[in-house]
Amino acid sequence: MAVLLVGFKAFAAELPALTGRVVDNAGIIDAGTKAALTQKLADFETKGSDQIVVATIPSLDGEEIEPYANRLFRFWKLGQAKENNGVLLLVVPNDHKMRIEVGYGLEGTLTDLHTKLIIENDMVPAFRAGDFSGGISKAVDDMVMVLEGNPEELVARGERNQQPPVNTDNLFFGVFIGIWVIILFGSVAVGVLWPMFGRKIGPGRYIWLGTTLQMGGGSSGYSGSSGGGWSSGGGGGGFSGGGGSSGGGGSSGSW
Repeated sequence: MAVLLVGFKAFAAELPALTGRVVDNAGIIDAGTKAALTQKLADFETKGSDQIVVATIPSLDGEEIEPYANRLFRFWKLGQAKENNGVLLLVVPNDHKMRIEVGYGLEGTLTDLHTKLIIENDMVPAFRAGDFSGGISKAVDDMVMVLEGNPEELVARGERNQQPPVNTDNLFFGVFIGIWVIILFGSVAVGVLWPMFGRKIGPGRYIWLGTTLQMGGGSSGYSGSSGGGWSSGGGGGGFSGGGGSSGGGGSSGSW
């Protein structure tokens, strides 16, 4: 037993303290970007209660990034305890690895597909060019965009990067059919399919196929509950998570 415990500790990297919304222990984010990210994440958290934290460490010391990110997320207890609405963006430059770890409560909104697209289209190209600050900042922007209920641009951008150009010979026919489908079936689909197949995430609010719908004449934008019982300081001393947890949702990548 002692031998096994010693072996486990040898491959378990140390967990840093949660000192703010940006914990740059690897020193790869410039001061201006760090300040801007801290303010952006604070404003986002105040607006909707979801909590995003960026972390960098030099090395994983032999541990795989998935279990490490999950351990760190749980150690920091990101997000609210009842909502589990935290997100961790982790970058490990010496190992050329990154991961976006998503709390239980946000897995249906910030899906594995979304996190994979953010890593592949925002972070990997920037990191290969040596622009850690730019790649992390862009990834945060896209995570905020998705969590605010606007994933369409991210998905469309990913499709443009992966698929060949559309055949213009079929463009007119596709547009014609699409218009008639929208006219004939659009209102029925909105009123029936979202409540039937979607996941209810609030009063009269459903998410299905990456699209959020607010029923009953309310706003279709994302809104979060303010919650209570947890601290969200200004990025310095006293900042903490709120008791949230994650179960391994998210994506990993390398460059």
